[in-house]
Amino acid sequence: MTRYCSALLSSLLLPALALAGTAPKLVIPDFTALAARASESVNITLDAPMLDLAARFLNSNDPRDAAAKEVIKGLQGIYVRSYTFDADFVYKDSDLDAVRNQLSGPAWNRLVQTRSRKTHANVDIYIMVANNKAVALALIASEPREFTIVNIVGAIDLDKLHKLEGQFGIPQLDGASAHR
Repeated sequence: MTRYCSALLSSLLLPALALAGTAPKLVIPDFTALAARASESVNITLDAPMLDLAARFLNSNDPRDAAAKEVIKGLQGIYVRSYTFDADFVYKDSDLDAVRNQLSGPAWNRLVQTRSRKTHANVDIYIMVANNKAVALALIASEPREFTIVNIVGAIDLDKLHKLEGQFGIPQLDGASAHR
């Protein structure tokens, strides 16, 4: 039944998004070569069935788990890629351009952009809205020795989304989040 509903939703939603020239699920490049050079790497792919399974392991009596369970109810996927290196600038900005280019379409709106010339730390948070509802979120955070890409797809309640920080590979935003 879940697979049928997901297929139906996709068939209704994707044509509208295709007209906008973009999709809520980003095509994240294969960073295998960078992963081989990283001291730490995180590769998380949680599609709808995996999110359902993960939700079963969350404790409804724990307020943090209960909040996370509530947020992931309407999600279709959480995709995270994060790499940490032992030296500065092992990766190039161009390594992230394939993701950034997908976020330049008219369906994506930038919520947050921070830049630090001193630390070379950058954070960009984008949201995709369809029919006045958030249907996807993308985050690109980079520093000289690390970068993280997060793509959350599905019905997103922005007021509750920050409750996923620190879970499912989603980083803590340390004040970058406008919804604290």
